[in-house]
Amino acid sequence: MIKASTMFLSTLREVPSEAEIPSHILLLRAGMIKKLVSGVYAFMPLGYRTLRKIENIVREEMDAAGAQEVLMSALQPAELWQESGRWYAYGPEMMRLKDRNEREFCLGPTHEEVFTDIVRQQVSSYRQLPLNLYQIQHKYRDEARPRFGLIRSREFIMKDDYSFDRDEAGLDVSYWNMYHAYEKIFDRCGLTYRPVEADSGAIGGSNSHEFCALSDVGEEEIIYCEHCTMAATAERAAFKDEAAPAEAELPMEKVHTPGTKTIEEVANFLGLPQSKTMKALLFEVYRPEDESGKPEYVACFIRGDRQLNMTKLVNALNVPEYAVIFANESAMGAATGCVGGFTGPVGLHDCKIVVDSELVNTKNLCAGACEEDHHILNVNYGRDYKADIVTDLKLLQAGDPCPVCGAPVKSARGIEVGQVFKLGTKYSVPMHLTYHDENQQEHPVVMGCYGIGVTRTFAAVVEQHHDDNGIIWPVSVAPYHVIITVIKPADEVQMSLAEELGKSLEQAGCEVIIDDRDERPGVKFKDADLLGIPVRITVGKKAADGIVEYKLRRGGDVAELSAKDAAAEAIKLINAEK
Repeated sequence: MIKASTMFLSTLREVPSEAEIPSHILLLRAGMIKKLVSGVYAFMPLGYRTLRKIENIVREEMDAAGAQEVLMSALQPAELWQESGRWYAYGPEMMRLKDRNEREFCLGPTHEEVFTDIVRQQVSSYRQLPLNLYQIQHKYRDEARPRFGLIRSREFIMKDDYSFDRDEAGLDVSYWNMYHAYEKIFDRCGLTYRPVEADSGAIGGSNSHEFCALSDVGEEEIIYCEHCTMAATAERAAFKDEAAPAEAELPMEKVHTPGTKTIEEVANFLGLPQSKTMKALLFEVYRPEDESGKPEYVACFIRGDRQLNMTKLVNALNVPEYAVIFANESAMGAATGCVGGFTGPVGLHDCKIVVDSELVNTKNLCAGACEEDHHILNVNYGRDYKADIVTDLKLLQAGDPCPVCGAPVKSARGIEVGQVFKLGTKYSVPMHLTYHDENQQEHPVVMGCYGIGVTRTFAAVVEQHHDDNGIIWPVSVAPYHVIITVIKPADEVQMSLAEELGKSLEQAGCEVIIDDRDERPGVKFKDADLLGIPVRITVGKKAADGIVEYKLRRGGDVAELSAKDAAAEAIKLINAEK
């Protein structure tokens, strides 16, 4: 039990100018976090209590799932990342530094290399596997655009977990064990979420699922089907090629198309549906291992009415996302023959051509002629041009056919709060993490990786649990369970009843704030709503009769109850939900 008059707490009436979304606004207004610099926040006492409760939920479920907790250093030597091949590949988000002896380090954005190194020093036999280790630790990523408070920050707290198995069958058991543990964690945190198939990104590996807390302000777009089990992030979602009608290949014909640089303009000018046109997108690729600084030029082609999925292109090129940028069309034109707004695959040279799989069997398309104000009709794959890479490059969007069952898909937005990965041998092979089997044969250890953004989960809970007046904490993660608001703290009867009530609640396992500040009742009520404490009990003019007001933060009428009944109601609720 704590008295508000002694708390290190300040609330704000005005919305902070830099805050854009509810969680950022409310956590700043409630004094739960304080901004140090862009993307870096300090946690104040109330905020830190909730953060610790989320950590403890994570810890309890990880322990129950058989994982063992450790703590690694955030400061990581460059040579481990060089050994895995990620020192240059990870990109500008990695915070790099040197010590006084010019040895290179980074502030860990993730810990695959460190865990692999630790385990290889100790594990050598199949008898030591499977193994599952986790930590709850600070991570650092130099985000280009830190925003939305704790949703995208440069310093954050993550639970990262790594499994080590003998084979893929063992990895499958570990993967789904963690998947189900995550369901329990996010259920206990009070989140509405959806697990979806996801791209593995810079972590790598094969299969991956994201756990997305549904929210209109989420940066992740989720594509799902209501008629089957298909659900994936937009960047991961496959797009089934539309069956092309049978057509005879017609002769190519160059046509004059003045001023028609966009798909819509050329289609209207020629009287064609956009599905009979070909869209060109031009890129420069800078490979980390190439020290020349010269770009590799890439021309990407998709059907004119489709949108390019950049993640699919990056994966097809097998480069980090940061290494692909839109081309300087003038420079690329001089090197390859492309012409901005009028580029097609016919006649291009000295560049890599990447073609969406749907174009291969689609006949007689209209494409740029690589000549100002000209296009070519009846362009066909195989006869007129070929690709270096053919793959699915399309972005699946709401209304498109489901790649599994064909029904129109829907979309939603979400905040990524967790992700599970099947790493396989991505790290164990280059870093020589092996074990010997029963016959003394050596094999690479098969790994999995499982992350939860603890601070992001903190923010996601607020995004889903708030109203115009403030936060509405679920009991399981609320900084305190009950706030007892004393109308007149100078009144001995009111203070005596409040303290007696607080002690009885505390003895029953409830966490209690007594608001004994010398403030107007309206200010105290507004602060109680802003802070989001689940139960508010008001001690006022009927204190002499042992009567108080009882109200739940999540809604409902104010009820007049005896202090004893109010305590019983609060204890019943909190025990049921904490």
